Amino acid sequence: MGDTFLSTNRNLKLTPLALLVAALSACSPAPENPADNRVEAPTETIANQSESERLEAFFARTFEEDLKRSPQFQSYLGKKWNYGEWDDISDEYKDQTAALKRNRLEELDGFNTDALSEQEKLSVELYRYGLSRELANDAFRHHTYIVQQFRAAHTQVPSFLANIHQVKDVSDAKAYISRLDKVDEYFAQVIEQMKVREEAGVFPPKWSYDQMVKAAQNVITGAPFDASEAPSVIWDDFQKKVNKLDIDDVEKQTLLGEAKAALVTSVKPAYQDLIAAYSQQRQLSPEGDGVWRLPNAEQWYANRLAWYTTTDLSADEIHQIGLENVERIHNAMETIKQQVGFDGTLTEFFEFMRTDPQFYYENTDKGREQYLADAKSAVDKMRDALPDYFGLLPKAEMVVKRVEPFREQSAGKAFYQSPSQDGSRPGTYYANLFTMEAMPSYQLEALAFHEGIPGHHMQRAIAQELEGIPQFQKFLSATAYTEGWGLYSEELAKDMGFYEDPYSDFGRLAMELWRACRLVVDTGIHDKQWSREEAIQYLLDNTPNPKHDVVKAIERYIALPGQATAYMIGKLKIMELRENAKNALGDKFSLSGFHDEVLKDGPVPLSVLEQKIDKWVKQQQSM
Repeated sequence: MGDTFLSTNRNLKLTPLALLVAALSACSPAPENPADNRVEAPTETIANQSESERLEAFFARTFEEDLKRSPQFQSYLGKKWNYGEWDDISDEYKDQTAALKRNRLEELDGFNTDALSEQEKLSVELYRYGLSRELANDAFRHHTYIVQQFRAAHTQVPSFLANIHQVKDVSDAKAYISRLDKVDEYFAQVIEQMKVREEAGVFPPKWSYDQMVKAAQNVITGAPFDASEAPSVIWDDFQKKVNKLDIDDVEKQTLLGEAKAALVTSVKPAYQDLIAAYSQQRQLSPEGDGVWRLPNAEQWYANRLAWYTTTDLSADEIHQIGLENVERIHNAMETIKQQVGFDGTLTEFFEFMRTDPQFYYENTDKGREQYLADAKSAVDKMRDALPDYFGLLPKAEMVVKRVEPFREQSAGKAFYQSPSQDGSRPGTYYANLFTMEAMPSYQLEALAFHEGIPGHHMQRAIAQELEGIPQFQKFLSATAYTEGWGLYSEELAKDMGFYEDPYSDFGRLAMELWRACRLVVDTGIHDKQWSREEAIQYLLDNTPNPKHDVVKAIERYIALPGQATAYMIGKLKIMELRENAKNALGDKFSLSGFHDEVLKDGPVPLSVLEQKIDKWVKQQQSM
């Protein structure tokens, strides 16, 4: 399949600005002076440091500064320095962040790179790219939707508390209560940022506000917010966590009472204020769906495409790559259609796959439980096969979970949450089982391999566990790399002998087709002014996915302009590099060696990945 794949893949243009990697301080609250958080080394010690030691100290210090500015990122990593706080999203904080980045760029210029190792030079390059990229993005600070139906504060709060905030002792429970007490302050910042964007003319589409209102109301439905006997999602989570603590009943009741008070006096009014803000802004949002309806739309969308693909491909070029790959995958699907003996057109085959009951689990709790069990089984089988294809393997465990009911109507089809770096929380593959017609059995394998193993869990867990590279490098944002790896993993599984059922192999192609269509519809919506309905129809005409799946996907692409283009662009590059390496090395080529080279430095821009693989090929040739 590699040759066919590459035949539609033009050389992806990779420019320095497009390749810049995101620095860590994307979402974090700041102390008055971040430098106050570090211990200065004695002057004589600094003077005696080598350039490598100075660089290592610089990376360690700045990573810790960024980490101390973000209570939520601390929690993701399993740290509890500011466990009762939310992140700061104010413009004052963003101003501090930009100033910090400019200062770091100047400090980075003071290193003598000639005295550094190749690995250290790579780290310097990535760090500089990250700083420059974030500073370039600051010009579009208020173009990003601060709220949208796919991901926003109203669902972030309960999701974060349930999945990230662990309660191991009384102090953790008090930190949870502290976060509840401060939801009103956090949402006040959200509403302020909504107003700033309102003044700038930046709004998500009208229909998205309806979904946000409904999801927000879901969070404050149930006890203690109303007279219901059933607990609300946050109250249920807190009670379960506190009841597991080994403390006396008096202390438990005290904690429960404090949490209930915080829910009623802080959380409920905060959500009511946010719902009111949503309802008010809905009336102001201009008609249309894509970013073309916003100020400086062309520049903003070009920024998003460069950010997510780490290339300088234009919207027209990405659109055309999508069309070419849709045609390629349709041809591959024709082969499977003939293999299973279906008598009809590809469109009719799509309808068969979309509607035949044999491909769908029961839309019941029993059906959902079976789906999760089958997904876990697929991951377990893949885990057993990994040593033949990888030298680097993750230490962190991974679990399969259902997306929580309070957010499943607005959440995506499936997604992955990284493990904590300290090992206290496993990686999690979330499957959205709101309606089982959106989760056909023939896509189960490919979806599990993408989100779990050897996809996101392999890449992200390994990155966190790497030794010999600075901390910042393990958490860089390079979407074309990370999502490209996830999509690559789907095809890699075929090379490993999975998808024995032709319908499951069709599911793999359907998942790849989905990502090819994303190139078409994302650029269609945001550059060519397609409506939401036109984009939905394109997916219905060209994929076997059910309508519910299609509608939620298009709404996601509208909310996150450009993000959907990263997957196929990244996979095309990884496949291209693999085929080039295979052709150059012949018998010396090793899939295990190739994969380890891709993964061993953490996420990188596609141009850096290309440089890494070219260097690896030369090393293998010389052996």
